[in-house]
Amino acid sequence: MNPIDQYFYNQTEPYQSIMLYLRSLILKVVPRIEEKYSYKIPFFCIDKKPVLYLNVLKGTDYVDVAIVHGIILEEKYPQLKNYNNRKQVRSLQVKSLEYFDELMFSQLLKDAVASVENSKRAWFV
Repeated sequence: MNPIDQYFYNQTEPYQSIMLYLRSLILKVVPRIEEKYSYKIPFFCIDKKPVLYLNVLKGTDYVDVAIVHGIILEEKYPQLKNYNNRKQVRSLQVKSLEYFDELMFSQLLKDAVASVENSKRAWFV
């Protein structure tokens, strides 16, 4: 089993189900996105530049969908949170799939990919 699959299957519920659902949605909406295992978490990259990563932070009760260019997108997507005073990354905090807005997430993904593609560097701050 590859390290990304191992990471997802080692998660406890409800995080495992949420992450597997998000992963399938990411791969469906952006078929050319590549999964990369780095810093012991799964990243999703375009042209080797990270677009987002999934994580469960210690002491939290949600899956952290961290958008690398989140600072650029936070005005359009007020759902993005600045957890831990990060300079560039903003997060969508998914506690359950019951009220998850798939259409908004799909558009956020497309905008995040476009932002990374139009940038010379993924990490600019």
